[in-house]
Amino acid sequence: NARRRCFPREAPFESAMRFLTIPGVIAAFSVAVIWAALQLELSPAMIVGESMQPRAFPILLMVLNLVLAGLLAFQYRSEPPKKIRQEGLHAWGSIALFVVFYLLTVYIDMMIAISVVMFAMCLLWGERRIHVAALVAFVTPAAVFLLFDLVLRVRFPRGLFTTWYYG
Repeated sequence: NARRRCFPREAPFESAMRFLTIPGVIAAFSVAVIWAALQLELSPAMIVGESMQPRAFPILLMVLNLVLAGLLAFQYRSEPPKKIRQEGLHAWGSIALFVVFYLLTVYIDMMIAISVVMFAMCLLWGERRIHVAALVAFVTPAAVFLLFDLVLRVRFPRGLFTTWYYG
């Protein structure tokens, strides 16, 4: 039944293209990023030490992206997406918060920007408990920072917090 709705008999190619366009664009972008990352030269052990090569992280993310694009195509095939309604305050507010994130990252600090934007995003999307939004906005960036600093040994760009932390 779902297959009949997704791929009607009168126009199978057009219907298939309509539902496979988004996963196809995502897959093409992922393959392009993997190709670009494979063009990077390996960093000498003297520079990266025991941490992973700089090209390994984008390749890992894009392989995950390819898997998710495949799942999206499978999901579109089994159940076609519903009609999208006009975007409202949540979407435009999120776009504005990404601009705020960029400005805070460039002029203040990336970790502070993540915290501020996560707090505002929680409130924008309907979280009424301010203490929960504050906890999410503090714990998530702290966990990301510690993961990158202690486990992956990758430093963040200098800013107010990172300059204080790195010394």
